[in-house]
Amino acid sequence: MIILSIGMIRRLLFIVMIALLGYATKGIAQPDTVKAGSYVISVHDINFHEKEYTIRFWLWFLYSNPDFDFATQLDIPNAKVIDPPEIIYDSLNDKAWVIMKMKCTMKQNWDVRDFPFDEQHLKVQIENTLFDKNSLVFKPDVSGSNFDHKEAIDGWSIKNFKITQGDNDYETGFGDHESDYQLFSALKIEMNIEREAWGLFAKIFIGMYIAFLIAIISFTPKPSELEPRFGLPVGGLFAAVGNKYIIDSLLPESSDFTLVDTLHALTYLAIFGCLLVSAIALKYNDDGKVETSLKINSIGAKIVIGVYIIANLFFVVLAIND
Repeated sequence: MIILSIGMIRRLLFIVMIALLGYATKGIAQPDTVKAGSYVISVHDINFHEKEYTIRFWLWFLYSNPDFDFATQLDIPNAKVIDPPEIIYDSLNDKAWVIMKMKCTMKQNWDVRDFPFDEQHLKVQIENTLFDKNSLVFKPDVSGSNFDHKEAIDGWSIKNFKITQGDNDYETGFGDHESDYQLFSALKIEMNIEREAWGLFAKIFIGMYIAFLIAIISFTPKPSELEPRFGLPVGGLFAAVGNKYIIDSLLPESSDFTLVDTLHALTYLAIFGCLLVSAIALKYNDDGKVETSLKINSIGAKIVIGVYIIANLFFVVLAIND
């Protein structure tokens, strides 16, 4: 008679469990891997107001499964328009090798809080519409993926370019009531673009700063000269408001208080300060206190100009370093 010890029984149970687990998982199919990469040719037609931009890029896939046909199964969910691609079919190391030249108009929620010193994050998400993650998983060709450093984009610089694999969870079974979601593998082309901003800053804000200069000229005449003392700031105010409307026409609607809003608000307050100093100086002048009136005018001018310059520098530097 063979007597088994408790230790031997435990070892036998462990071996049986491993064998059963291996048998159970043996029949589970593993998803096919698709090696994919991209080379960005250009990013252009950046349109803040329409919340879009256009991108041209090469895309390639290397795979073994003959059921994959990216010419008909390719989708870019965050694109507005996908132009018909130019496609090259070939083989490499006994695998299907498909190269596609793409042009897409992409949707983009622009972050304009620091405009024109803004940095934007662009992402192109690529999926196969027919095969979910149980059948297909992308493997990024990191070493082969890049962008055209000379011609990719004008007026901006590209930073943190990368190509990664992620998942996209659709919270629906697409009619299959036994499933409440579908999970697809996604190839993501991502980059940050940073604007070369100083030239644009000068162009869009020069009208606002000239409006402020017109307003502070009102400190030059005597407090008793009503027409220039009050007419110049009011004229500067209308010029600043007009400049704001022009800039707003270039930007998307936003609930955030942007740098554009901040600098124009400072200008409006500074022009109001000019009118306030003139009103106080005029009051003292009418009361016969001429020297006090001139002193208030001088001190008020220094305060308005000094605070305006310091506040502008503060908020511009804050936007640059954000």
